[in-house]
Amino acid sequence: MNQTATTSPLIVTIDGPAGAGKSTVARTLAAALGVDFLDTGAMYRGVAAAAINAGIDPEKSEAVADLAEQLRIKFNWDSDPPVLHIDGLDMTHRLRDADVTSAASVIAANGRVRQVLVRAQRWIGKQHPRLVTEGRDQGSVVFPDATVKFYLDAAADVRARRRADQLRAAGRAADERKILEQIRYRDQRDSSRSDGPLICPDNAQRIDTSDMSFDEVVELLTHRVREAVAG
Repeated sequence: MNQTATTSPLIVTIDGPAGAGKSTVARTLAAALGVDFLDTGAMYRGVAAAAINAGIDPEKSEAVADLAEQLRIKFNWDSDPPVLHIDGLDMTHRLRDADVTSAASVIAANGRVRQVLVRAQRWIGKQHPRLVTEGRDQGSVVFPDATVKFYLDAAADVRARRRADQLRAAGRAADERKILEQIRYRDQRDSSRSDGPLICPDNAQRIDTSDMSFDEVVELLTHRVREAVAG
């Protein structure tokens, strides 16, 4: 979806821990509002996939950061949802692979990589001023002056079950116990990192989705955004 600079800006941020359903909710909310959707998690996963493809250990922070600074990270905004391209290559097929998921969690704690991607995300926000964006630091770091901020959360076991269901629906094997362990580890890593830690942003509306259906979450967020815009 292409937008012009004359359109009234509307930045909606959705932050939250791993497995909270941010991407799916954000994509559906963006469609309901008629605005663009930015999946920042895909950007970190894209860097992770590029590092793996280049034979770079994700733990080698300087080497990964050097690579990130050289990558051409773009979205094809003519697709729905937008498709991530790294150096001209469609990376969609790699983004949910187990090795990429594991590496992305490590890379997300890399301060230099975060600086690269924060700059890229802010540039996207200028080019697409009506946007729903999701991640872990969107309302706290990237877009602190966003129109509306949300923080989605759910119990760890609920998030693990949802992630397992998502994988099975895609025809992939899913060990729910292992997924739960990974989610707890990522929660600890994401909340304790020094650069862009996972927090509930100032002025964000915190929503526990543990006992809510997907449709209920989207309906609630849509209502609150429209309420905020109406003043």
